[in-house]
Amino acid sequence: MSRVFLGVGSNEGERLERISSAIRALAATPQIRVVQMAMIIETEAVGGPPQPAYLNTVLEMDTSLEPMELLNALQRIEQRLGRLPSTQRWGPRPIDLDLLLYEDRVMQLPTLCVPHPRMQERRFVLEPLTQLAPDVVHPVL
Repeated sequence: MSRVFLGVGSNEGERLERISSAIRALAATPQIRVVQMAMIIETEAVGGPPQPAYLNTVLEMDTSLEPMELLNALQRIEQRLGRLPSTQRWGPRPIDLDLLLYEDRVMQLPTLCVPHPRMQERRFVLEPLTQLAPDVVHPVL
């Protein structure tokens, strides 16, 4: 099993319910074990058009899925919870599941970059991640 960290956020509709539903869907995935969740925080949206504030958290998980398999599972959960494809960068989202760290792997593919390329710029990622794993070291920086 690989140790991974996942960013979870929502700023549309019933934000807390969407986050809860996403966590339940992750926990119900056979190759994923949710280990712990950071405190949920509310933050203003970063970039994009004017939009409501986000609720954000970070999950620590163990998984036997490879990174691309995990990304596919995350995208299926997002779709089930109402996220539609959008051409608008950093727009509002009913649910957002971002793979932040996958062990100490470094990947740069057209559809997946690990570690997440902007995680070090985002307080809504760093604060919850530090709650869960103050020992984690960014594999690039």
